[in-house]
Amino acid sequence: MALESSGTVSVAEGHDGILTVRGGGDPRAWNGIRYKAGLSGKNVGARHLSLNVATIPPGGVAYAHIHVGFEVMLYILEGRVRHEYGPRLEHALENEAGDFIFIAPGVPHEVLNLSSAEPVVAIVARSDASEWENIVPFQRPVVGA
Repeated sequence: MALESSGTVSVAEGHDGILTVRGGGDPRAWNGIRYKAGLSGKNVGARHLSLNVATIPPGGVAYAHIHVGFEVMLYILEGRVRHEYGPRLEHALENEAGDFIFIAPGVPHEVLNLSSAEPVVAIVARSDASEWENIVPFQRPVVGA
């Protein structure tokens, strides 16, 4: 399974070390999630961080994947989400608006919007300025195998 992305990176404005992307920039998509462009090495020259606002549509899934060599922190603004995680995606944790989430490097996980009517909206910060280049798909293990 390929984790495909679409859209372009919004241009940042500013100079002398302060840069801005107005209104969150043009939306992009990756692995079932829509992103406001945010900030990354691609548009502000960041070396160690990226920041976006992510939306998982109603009933949507960000299919199983692993963050290779970087940490992720999320803050849920709207909605309810379930992370299934672990070597066999055998653990589950539900979060809702107001929750902070930390994902360590290398943890296989899949993210599911628990609502069929409302999106999940979250602020996503990564300790990787390249955004998605260091994310690899994870094959969900077959139950009973």
